[in-house]
Amino acid sequence: MMAATTATRVRAGTRRAPVLCQMPWLPLMLVAAAAAAAAASEQQVPLVLWSSDRGLWAPAADTHEGHITSDMQLSTYLDPAVELGPRNVLLFLQDKLSIEDFTAYGGVFGNKQDSAFSNLENALDLAPSSLVLPAVDWYAVSTLTTYLQEKLGASPLHVDLATLRELKLNASIPALLLIRLPYTASSGLMAPKEVLTGNDEVIGQVLSTLKSEDIPYTAGLTAVRPSRVARDVAMVTGGLGRQLLQRTVAPPAINAPVSYNDTAPRILFWAQNFSVAYGEHWEDLTSRTFGVQDLNLTGSSWNDSIARLVLTYDSLFGTMVTFKFTLANRFYPVSARHWFTLENLEIHSNGSVAYFNASQVTGPSIYSFHCEHVSSENKDGNLLVPDTQPSLWQMTFRDFQIQAFNVTGEQFSYASDCAGFFSPGIWMGLLTSLFMLFIFTYGLHMILSLKTMDRFDDHKGPTIVLTQIV
Repeated sequence: MMAATTATRVRAGTRRAPVLCQMPWLPLMLVAAAAAAAAASEQQVPLVLWSSDRGLWAPAADTHEGHITSDMQLSTYLDPAVELGPRNVLLFLQDKLSIEDFTAYGGVFGNKQDSAFSNLENALDLAPSSLVLPAVDWYAVSTLTTYLQEKLGASPLHVDLATLRELKLNASIPALLLIRLPYTASSGLMAPKEVLTGNDEVIGQVLSTLKSEDIPYTAGLTAVRPSRVARDVAMVTGGLGRQLLQRTVAPPAINAPVSYNDTAPRILFWAQNFSVAYGEHWEDLTSRTFGVQDLNLTGSSWNDSIARLVLTYDSLFGTMVTFKFTLANRFYPVSARHWFTLENLEIHSNGSVAYFNASQVTGPSIYSFHCEHVSSENKDGNLLVPDTQPSLWQMTFRDFQIQAFNVTGEQFSYASDCAGFFSPGIWMGLLTSLFMLFIFTYGLHMILSLKTMDRFDDHKGPTIVLTQIV
């Protein structure tokens, strides 16, 4: 129930059913704080509405976290409250307020003793209808007073607590009351929390006055401008250094995998890095392989049992070099399923062929195969084993993935990873634990095997004679 209440209010505020009236509201501000701040918080302020009437606000299905409420959307939220709700409208207009104020000074997670909004929180808990908009466009808020004046047909009346007690409000006569609340976070005379607490006391006294007179009302809390602005690195002292520190680094582009098609995609192959060496000279083929439209795949073929992917490079090490991946698909009765295996990898150059055994690259045919390192070098696992030792050719794939059977579209299926379940560290831990368990068991067995004497010397009887057994 609590999760449902929070989710309802996060989505830009909705009508709250009577059974949820006792749930706290401030935790929803934490969820919306990051999104509101990231969306240029210097132009948005929060708006909190509540009313003594029920059913004024229907759930807004198209709102989401981080949504900025525009003036047109705000009017759709306010129209039912003004047209169908109480004719007395109170607008608490604070000088400055931001969503971060609720995050920093609100009594979140049920800690209401430290809350600077205890009266506001209590009013929302008891109100039959409430609406919380974490981020409202500044222009929409600036025209809020004019909008309410036109809808109610009443001029705004600026009042304070003393003036409100002298007013005689009528439920049938529209009234628009504006109550200004200060926010002096930059004055240095009072801490922001003390100012917000004082403003909350004013809200509590005003609502108590209306409650004592039994006057229906609709109230709202918002601000003229935000109290906190988004961090602008250009305005920070030493701007150039801050810009360098806060510069956003673009994520590396991920190229599309190599795809062999006949009537449909048949073979997919991808690696984050594809490097090959002849002798001591290494070449990086990543940019020449993945995301390339005119990659030469001549000689590639596919059927249900054998798939061949052929990559040809015209000028590699000064000559034409061809790489052939041969994958076989077989049915194994023991597992009652088909498994594929990368039978071998061939490198053709200048009429010579270098073979690499890659039988460890295997997995169920319905899956793809993935491995962090597929290489002919010992330091990277040596999954590619050359037929002749030593070999002039070396190959290394990083973040290697391939699939040649049951390919659907241009996406890999679930990957069967080469990582073993038991790492060397796990084996060391298991063996050490078993050794310690054996010592403990042996020691416990020796202790349980100890026997005490069952015969004792009696000074009145004959002396016990212990016969020595040789």
